[in-house]
Amino acid sequence: MTAHPGHPAGPHGTGPASAPPERTGPAHRASARPERDGPLAGLRVLDLATLFAGPLAATMLGDFGAEVIKVEHPAKPDPSRGHGPSKDGIGLWWKLLGRNKHTITLDLSKRGGRATLLRLAATADVIVENFRPGTLEKWDLGWDELSAANPRLLLARVTAFGQFGPYAHRPGFGTLAEAMSGFAAVTGEPDAPPVLPPFGLADSIAGLATAYAVMTALRARDRTGEGQVIDMAIIEPILTVLGPQPIWYDQLGHVQPRTGNRSANNAPRNTYRTADGSWVAVSTSAQSIAERVMRLVGRPDLIEEPWFATGADRARHADVLDEAVGSWIGRHDRTEVLEAFEKAEAAVAPVQDVRDVMTDPQYAALDTVTTLDDPDLGPLRMQNVLFRLSGTPGAIHWAGRPHGADTERVLTELGLTGAEIGALRAEGAL
Repeated sequence: MTAHPGHPAGPHGTGPASAPPERTGPAHRASARPERDGPLAGLRVLDLATLFAGPLAATMLGDFGAEVIKVEHPAKPDPSRGHGPSKDGIGLWWKLLGRNKHTITLDLSKRGGRATLLRLAATADVIVENFRPGTLEKWDLGWDELSAANPRLLLARVTAFGQFGPYAHRPGFGTLAEAMSGFAAVTGEPDAPPVLPPFGLADSIAGLATAYAVMTALRARDRTGEGQVIDMAIIEPILTVLGPQPIWYDQLGHVQPRTGNRSANNAPRNTYRTADGSWVAVSTSAQSIAERVMRLVGRPDLIEEPWFATGADRARHADVLDEAVGSWIGRHDRTEVLEAFEKAEAAVAPVQDVRDVMTDPQYAALDTVTTLDDPDLGPLRMQNVLFRLSGTPGAIHWAGRPHGADTERVLTELGLTGAEIGALRAEGAL
């Protein structure tokens, strides 16, 4: 796709023989509704969800050309607008999560709101929602009504526990998925409490999975001509990401313990403090890398040990390996460590906080954190779109817009008259 004029060409995805897509400089101020192309151009998505998992899926679709209409309650905007730090009263998280979305207000519990949503659904390809199971049905907006309005519609239902089962009607957030899935149980030091992530891990994984589910269902619709329901339970994708724990338990009765930064599958694998007080992370998942690390730190003798031949056996001798690697790293500054590991072709990375990320040369080369001009805040830096496509790249056209900013325009284009819009306002539906 051709990026909106003045905007980064947008990530991502180049083949082995192709050059990276050319980037432009900081983005110019976006119009309210630029022309959209890209691989998902022509796709209309109604984002009825709040907070993170569902809205993130819609954001990802919008990044590659889908027209995303964010539908919010007139008096109760998406709570993500108020999450985390703000500047001049404007929520910064929303600027990221709401990018590339048109924003309208609609109270779905009102008769006029219901009727308007059905009119919108007739024009849409995808609806993303995260109400508790039964809520849309209570408003006569369940799958029966929506599919009657548009048989090609996809309804992505993103909830903590899914649409059925003993927990389906419980309130839930990503934190509960991080606890239930086994993530917290394996995270942290062996003699310390389970650790929850300080960010929306399960929600973000579910957002990625929902975008994938939507694309899969769209491909099925190409064949059948019919829409369907996507049932996404936030407790499930994170379990997949955790790897083979269920099959290990099923076949061996093995329960993965908390091991801190260590791995049961290879060693040395840890974070190590440098002489100047910084930290680096080392991984030796490949045998050849493990051998290079031991030669680098002056302990080639350990390579000759019988237990050094496999990752699992090395992990059982992690104390010895950590002492060898940690003592060498502790005698060198971070820059020296990184240079030495690079020269030895061994795997290392600095432990970075966001300040380092914003100046990291590899992220800069990829334009991973890009700049656009926002009408509210001026130049604004945020993560770029998720991957590079060499022929049809995505783009950020604008950051999150004010609550209800596009209501009048979207409904007018839908065919509502000024009198009809006025009646909806009088009813409290807008």
